[in-house]
Amino acid sequence: MNALTNLDALSRADRQAQIVRALSAVMPAHTLLYTLEDTVPYECDGLTAYRERPLVVALPETESQVQAVLKTCHALAVPVVARGAGTGLSGGAMPHKLGVTLSMAKFNQILKMDPVSRTAVVQCGVRNLAISEAASVHGLYYAPDPSSQIACTIGGNVAENSGGVHCLKYGLTLHNVLKVKGFTIEGDAVTFGSDALDTSGFDVLSVLVGSEGMLAITTEVTVKLVPKPQLARCIMASFDDIRKAGDAVAAVIAAGIIPAGLEMMDKPMTAAVEDFVHAGYDLNAAAILLCESDGTPEEVEEEIGRMSDVLLGSGATAITVSKDEAERLRFWSGRKNAFPASGRISPDYMCMDSTIPRKRLADILLAIAEMEKKYQLRCANVFHAGDGNLHPLILFDANDADQMHRCELFGADILETSVAMGGTVTGEHGVGIEKLNSMCVQFSTEENAQMFALKKAFDPLGLLNPGKVIPTHNRCAEYGKMLVRGGKISHPDLPRF
Repeated sequence: MNALTNLDALSRADRQAQIVRALSAVMPAHTLLYTLEDTVPYECDGLTAYRERPLVVALPETESQVQAVLKTCHALAVPVVARGAGTGLSGGAMPHKLGVTLSMAKFNQILKMDPVSRTAVVQCGVRNLAISEAASVHGLYYAPDPSSQIACTIGGNVAENSGGVHCLKYGLTLHNVLKVKGFTIEGDAVTFGSDALDTSGFDVLSVLVGSEGMLAITTEVTVKLVPKPQLARCIMASFDDIRKAGDAVAAVIAAGIIPAGLEMMDKPMTAAVEDFVHAGYDLNAAAILLCESDGTPEEVEEEIGRMSDVLLGSGATAITVSKDEAERLRFWSGRKNAFPASGRISPDYMCMDSTIPRKRLADILLAIAEMEKKYQLRCANVFHAGDGNLHPLILFDANDADQMHRCELFGADILETSVAMGGTVTGEHGVGIEKLNSMCVQFSTEENAQMFALKKAFDPLGLLNPGKVIPTHNRCAEYGKMLVRGGKISHPDLPRF
């Protein structure tokens, strides 16, 4: 972008001084951070392998301050990267080296809870779980439940279109949000969606949700709430073969059953998790499925019976149904702690995120097993199996440059193979910087150009979260030279970020 190229003519120190002076005129001193000590904590999100230090971190406390930051940065052609809790796993909140990180952490108030309309109006920095905790007194909760829900914020959920273990039945963030308010890069107030079930004109809300901070800055979100089910029970099913477990997932859906949750873990993952939280998992199984039913007691009893029949018919070697709420939560505690459990058995891990057709679950797991041999790295697998969303965790040591390099190749191979199997390069973690190269595999030059055109309509100067999500034509051309027929990586190097 020309605006960003012009900034490069200034030294980093001069550029920083210019931005600090301009922002100090519109922001209180305590809301601006720019020393090394103060900005280092913001240099990455949950994808710690890639880091960059921002020139300035702004922590606005009011909407007028958000507006002032954006107007100032727009006038100076300074890049702006929005940040929530920093739990993202694709580098979406990694700072721009020439820009301002706009932390929305102080926007943490629940503004309105309406049990009659079953909605809540919350600021973007409200934690996902906090919404359900506040709604629980009304017998309601917020359905999307990413594993990081104790920490991740609703603004970040909107940016990434987050899901969770219950997204199969209740949908992703997009399906549980009515309205989003915020500002454009020019500082103009904007509203996407409405309080009604539909809105006149184009459905721009569905464009914003999942746009990874590239189109607008979110400040306020109106979410839908759903009634707490009278009862929920969970089946833990063991399989002695990966393919049987994968086929069982497809069989459950083919039987016309939409479980409240349908998750899958392979043997390395269950071993890591069981040692961490003691969830009662079968450590002899090649894979386990967690299948949940919720609703009235009569509905749950009938659905649990149907699912059990399908799972046994698909080759399950053992089935355990939660006896009470404590056991159900214990089953899910293992799945919810898969990532921290992996952190206990490896110095570092890279969590991939792709989506494939359910019928190919076993195929991708077997392919990943071959990749472990190829790249000489371990991989533990956990899936939102019901909708085919994979989360392979590649285990490596970031202090070893060769392991880091092989990990990148491993991850790119998983994403490329997912596309070859009819899937996509992301399910809910977003593209960020992590999957830029893989976007070249899934989308054509013309398709990427259309995505750039959409961004330009919202952000003509390309200042919001630049250099992420959409790969340039030159980048894809370079990456294409590294691929051979059949879509397998042959070149020893990948374009770096």
